[in-house]
Amino acid sequence: MPPSTAGPLPVTADDLEQAVQLAVATLREAPSAAWDRKAGSLEWDCWETVEHLSDDLFAYAAQLGPKAPPLEGDVPFVWESRRPGGPANAVHADRAAGSAGLLQVLEASGALLVAMVRTTPSRVRAYHVFGVSDPVGFAAMGIVETLVHTHDLAEGLGLAWTPPADLCSRVLARLFPDAPSTTDPWPTLLWATGRAELPGHPRLTTWRWHGTPRS
Repeated sequence: MPPSTAGPLPVTADDLEQAVQLAVATLREAPSAAWDRKAGSLEWDCWETVEHLSDDLFAYAAQLGPKAPPLEGDVPFVWESRRPGGPANAVHADRAAGSAGLLQVLEASGALLVAMVRTTPSRVRAYHVFGVSDPVGFAAMGIVETLVHTHDLAEGLGLAWTPPADLCSRVLARLFPDAPSTTDPWPTLLWATGRAELPGHPRLTTWRWHGTPRS
């Protein structure tokens, strides 16, 4: 039988759910005193980075929520920083709830986007600064945010983090069509998001994904 020439399967809501659950399970292993450490190469601490990731997932779900989703801007929630230089979020976790509460906020925000991707018709389009997108595109964006920010967090928290290669392959195909296709998917995704060098490819100083559906 000749080898298959089919590309990666499309991204699904199940892929997003897997990414969030893997991230939450990994982050639960963090020492309770480590959340004020800097998150990898970011200027935010680890607590703020989880809030930012939660906010991303919430915001993507919200974009798909209106009966007529916006095509020229974000749903106008108020995003604000808790300190100069901190992430501007609509979602903030109650620090009195500790890291367990913080991760519950992350899991809940992820579940909102999973539900919206599962229930929103594929014909629906909504605004994102990197291209008006469809529900599958927002799922892929949520996966990239989750995988890459968990990488940032794992660096700050001293945790191991290597997500599944097939998951990385699918989001690369959906959002980064110009990324190298013959290199390992996880290092390639880190390269595509400006976090690492790749053999033969210098580290990116600017980057973006392409959310517009291919067809």
